[in-house]
Amino acid sequence: MKINPYWVSGFVDGEGTFYVGINKNNTMKSNFQVLPEFRIVQHEKDINILYALKNFFNSGVVRLNHDTRQELRIRSLEHINKYVIPHFNKYELLTQKKFDFIKFKEIIKLMNENKHLEIDGIKKIIAIASKMNRQDKKVAIKILEELNSCHE
Repeated sequence: MKINPYWVSGFVDGEGTFYVGINKNNTMKSNFQVLPEFRIVQHEKDINILYALKNFFNSGVVRLNHDTRQELRIRSLEHINKYVIPHFNKYELLTQKKFDFIKFKEIIKLMNENKHLEIDGIKKIIAIASKMNRQDKKVAIKILEELNSCHE
């Protein structure tokens, strides 16, 4: 199935998510792991569209999200840089999601510069991520406060 790239952007405006998870991980140089993720969740009856989008982006994995929902998830920094960001730079989002994408790109840029391996870089990433449309905003702010108090 060939998909129109403008349709993809419109679909993602309504159904997609740009997310950056930040987890404590003592094996990392900064003690934190940054996990960028582009995700689309659909009911299992629409799983074919997720596979079509997986093919469109040449990347990702389709997997069970919860109960009867499936998701396409792209986590690879390389694939986000190669497929996801160029697509949305060319075929812009039109809703509030555009601002999440801009912040997502800022974080990816910092990761490309290996800033996520430094405490100051983690602080910048958390500050940006906390302004995204996230359900765990309080967690991000708490981590930022913890970092600020430990590394002043």
